[in-house]
Amino acid sequence: MRFLTIAALSFVLGAGLAPQSLAQPAQKPPLVVPPPVPGAAPVTVERIKVHGVSLEGNLEGNSPDRDVIVYLPPSYAKNPNKHYPVLYALHGYTLTAERWTGEIKTPQTIEGAFATGTHEMIIVIASAHTVHNGSMYSQSVTTGFWEDFMTKDLVSYIDGHYRTIAKRESRGIAGHSMGGYGTLRIAMRHPDLYAAFYAMSPCCLSMRAAPPTEMAKKLEAAKAAGKTEGLDFMTQASFATAAAWAPNPKDPPFYLDLPTKDGVPVPSVLARMAANSPLALIDQNAANLRKYKAMAIDVGDQDGLKTDAEEYHRILDSYGIANSFEIYSGDHVSNVADRMQNHVLPFFSKNLKFEE
Repeated sequence: MRFLTIAALSFVLGAGLAPQSLAQPAQKPPLVVPPPVPGAAPVTVERIKVHGVSLEGNLEGNSPDRDVIVYLPPSYAKNPNKHYPVLYALHGYTLTAERWTGEIKTPQTIEGAFATGTHEMIIVIASAHTVHNGSMYSQSVTTGFWEDFMTKDLVSYIDGHYRTIAKRESRGIAGHSMGGYGTLRIAMRHPDLYAAFYAMSPCCLSMRAAPPTEMAKKLEAAKAAGKTEGLDFMTQASFATAAAWAPNPKDPPFYLDLPTKDGVPVPSVLARMAANSPLALIDQNAANLRKYKAMAIDVGDQDGLKTDAEEYHRILDSYGIANSFEIYSGDHVSNVADRMQNHVLPFFSKNLKFEE
């Protein structure tokens, strides 16, 4: 069940909130998928490759040529002189761009949004899947410089090959789970690129704790053997975060430092990981956050990531930084398609600048 894996991820990537993160609802909420809108005009779907200079030479061997899905509005081909805002949408851990389309039900939800009043925009989803199932959209010699790929290589390519309004006022970023983390991370550090952002059920917001004893043993054994095949979800996710946040270019074959050695926590490694936590970054980036026209965060009331999302919202409020925050009825994935069509895309329709 995908809920179980995401709940486990919140434990691995969070602050050790095991009881809350692993708790399951008495009854799993049903998936909420908006029905197709009758008469909705079709979008054009282009599947392309984008070369990432920022990903070249990464020690994991992740390809610098990334699969990217581009959704062009129904009017794009009919109006050759018209330019459009762009939304960059970031997928979650274990997913690819292609697999995420099944979760958010695109292109149906995009077409439904446009048909019910959302202004047309270009939507871009890049695959950030790596050797350990997710890049964390971070900066690492081991996994590649993914933050640079998203903010430099990808934006430059899209602006150079499509009719975009190539200004921050017409550019937004959003994502779910690991993509929600990436959204907050990138938005805090790049207010010059985006006018608005929307983090859906963001993971990994707080400082991660040292893994439990049994997991530490698995991690250290796998690293010593040089093999991660067959590892359980939580252990594999721990490799992903270590590769992204504690790279070690002199320690093949994984080129990373683990947060424990002989089962004992390594404070220096944990500190390096903590330095990538949005709750640790928010204070030093408050001035950047003030530059945004709009920002939003949502999370399900049965999602183990709710506590950290609430805390991020609380800190924004404490600085007097206007933000939208919603806890809706659902778990981590039950409402993602509905949120995309009826909340995320309308949010950017209101807050990006469109041509007159």
